[in-house]
Amino acid sequence: MPLDQAFTYALPETLRHRVREGSRLIVPFGPRKLTGVILRCHDERPAVATREALRLVDSEPVLDAGLLALGRWIAAYYCAPLGEVLRGMLPLAAEIRAGKVWSLTDAGRDAARQLLLDSSPDDPVAQVLRMLEKRPLSAAYLGRALPLAAKAVRSLERKGFIVAEEVQTSRDPLRTPAERLRVELATGGTGKGKAERELIAFLELHPGSHNLGEIEGCVKGASVAARALARKGMVSLKPEPVGIGGGTVRARHALNAAQGAAFEQIRGAIDARAFRAFLLHGVTGSGKTEVYLNAIEATIAQGRGALLLVPEIALTPAMAGQFFSWFGDRVAILHSAFTDVERSEQWRRIRSGAASVVVGTRSGVFAPVRNLGLIVVDEEHDGSYKQEETPRYNGRDVAVVRAQAAGACVVLGSATPSLESRHNAERGKYTLLELPGRIEARPMPAVELIDMRQEFLETRKQATFSRKLIEAIGQRLSAGEQTIVLLNRRGFSSFVACRACGERVQCINCSVTLTYHKRDRRLLCHYCGYAEKVPHACPKCASEHIYFLGLGSERVEEELHQAFPAARIARLDRDTVTGKRQYETILQDFRERNYDVLVGTQMIAKGHDIPNVTLVGVVSADVGLGMPDFRAAERTFQLLTQVAGRAGRGSVPGMVLMQTINPDQYAVRLAGAQDYRAFYEKELNFRRLMHYPPFSAMANVLLRAEKKEAAMRMSSELGVLLMPPPDGLRIMGPAEAPVPRLKNEYRYQFLVKAVSRKVLNELLQRIRCFAQERKWAATGVVIDVDPLTLM
Repeated sequence: MPLDQAFTYALPETLRHRVREGSRLIVPFGPRKLTGVILRCHDERPAVATREALRLVDSEPVLDAGLLALGRWIAAYYCAPLGEVLRGMLPLAAEIRAGKVWSLTDAGRDAARQLLLDSSPDDPVAQVLRMLEKRPLSAAYLGRALPLAAKAVRSLERKGFIVAEEVQTSRDPLRTPAERLRVELATGGTGKGKAERELIAFLELHPGSHNLGEIEGCVKGASVAARALARKGMVSLKPEPVGIGGGTVRARHALNAAQGAAFEQIRGAIDARAFRAFLLHGVTGSGKTEVYLNAIEATIAQGRGALLLVPEIALTPAMAGQFFSWFGDRVAILHSAFTDVERSEQWRRIRSGAASVVVGTRSGVFAPVRNLGLIVVDEEHDGSYKQEETPRYNGRDVAVVRAQAAGACVVLGSATPSLESRHNAERGKYTLLELPGRIEARPMPAVELIDMRQEFLETRKQATFSRKLIEAIGQRLSAGEQTIVLLNRRGFSSFVACRACGERVQCINCSVTLTYHKRDRRLLCHYCGYAEKVPHACPKCASEHIYFLGLGSERVEEELHQAFPAARIARLDRDTVTGKRQYETILQDFRERNYDVLVGTQMIAKGHDIPNVTLVGVVSADVGLGMPDFRAAERTFQLLTQVAGRAGRGSVPGMVLMQTINPDQYAVRLAGAQDYRAFYEKELNFRRLMHYPPFSAMANVLLRAEKKEAAMRMSSELGVLLMPPPDGLRIMGPAEAPVPRLKNEYRYQFLVKAVSRKVLNELLQRIRCFAQERKWAATGVVIDVDPLTLM
């Protein structure tokens, strides 16, 4: 349970002159030993008795004053516990090893003498007691020494004969697996054993750095020998650099007039060494990345660091490939698909100054870049920048706050800027830079809307693909060109229903229908992961007339295989991609023309530059428009515009075919016209009339509990507190959430709109205090400031 308070500890004499704010400290916390971050050092006598800190983890602070201040701002602005914020800022979990140490209680010592006399020497209980009589032992050691130790330990713990102490210790960096280490000769010398001597001889014969795992094939026992020699300083062991996949690296080229004008403005702000925010609005294929690269080059020429944020793991390898070609080993990568060890290695490189250019996803905004001079947020409109669990921060907004505090320049780039960012540019908070055309004067793709209602009237068939889309895909296959087909919905069918009684198969944990996944032959909940077999009969009326409704990307792939048996078709969505390497493999194979057609969800819609793609087909442009969310139209417009931008990025002009049943809906119509300005003005007018952001500060307050009565009671009690609303506030609710039950919890929500952020924050702090006074569960109240979705 998160505790939103700081704790005071006494420092032993050995630590008093070594600790600094921002360092980590291992302290006793109840029966456990936990790692905390030092927020303040002082000599004031506390009002309560204090326990003594145990050990300092870091000789140098892992969070400098700037990052600590940023953490405090996030905790206050997003109403999140400071401890959770700081934990999210530090990707160093791999460096601390948690475990249990078992020891005998007084009762255990008394009982041990008799038990050892009465029990067989082979009895696991007697063996555990015998070992613990000598000294306390870790659970890991007991497990290695005795195969049946776990059962014996549980038995002894139930009887009160042993007690566990939770401990945290620093992980030995030399214990990293051999394949993750590189070894190199340092001082040299003569090793003790045969393996040490052979390893030194090998390194003398083959100078340079070598992968330790590969050397083990040549020198038996090289791994153990290398670690022993490293402790003596005779060889050096360093982490193996993290491998990064990527796309084709484009050669440098001269900036065109629009790119040059944008870069000059950014360079002027970098030279001034003062905070300034830019919104770089460039159409798809306009060369925003080239502007980023030149701006970063200008930044590091001044001896300052630069940080580039991309919205998803998917974009990192392609973007990183470009950056490695420009900046070499000065580039570090930070994203959540890395293991804890990999993230720690990259974080240490950045903090030491070895890497001055960082490419990362949302959490990369906390990278400890030295002398930060520039932050670039690519695809700044993307919802991936908003964290979906506490602390619910928006990486884009945190980037702006961090740049302002550091006196750095921040560039927000997008072909479809969020309404908030564009509105800030209109008000003068950001400087607007525009790239109105594609590089090398390439034309924008021709976009055509296909009315599927008319298609049905003409063909009398309820088809997934229109005749025109099928014809266009066939032409591209004949010409050796590639096609992208988008349907932003996973699975084969949206839901399963009974023809006899109409019953739909629902998730047992959530109030949503299960999606049919044909390849896995199961029904799956996309919220909680619950899965079950496809029923042979209706669970309500026992009818065998079960049918499947709706379509997803898996069905689109199957129907394309049927229409074009000879075509090479790949699918890219969360069902085909379970790790970072799979994503890179599929995308790289498509880039190298090993596939003719790529089917997928929104993962394929943005950031990819594949010159041979000349056709983009959108199976249903209306997906998402019916969501009960005020941002539904904006998200639809952004997705359609972004996916359209994948076509015609090479020498052959592109075509986009968007199938829709509502061609007059303004988000679809204006995405087809690729008219951002018209969409921005129409959507902004709607937001102004309804008092939605950017014309109000907003928060979504969600109350949840496993029992419906408890959730209703909480919402009723909070409603009494909030009614009537104070001046400057509009409060809607309580009401059932659009998804009333999720992961076995019932959900009710309040939507709060305020004329100012100060008024909003004061109310949200009142709600937090009210929840604490009522002793509600810490996870029972979820406060989402600046929500991107109300689901």
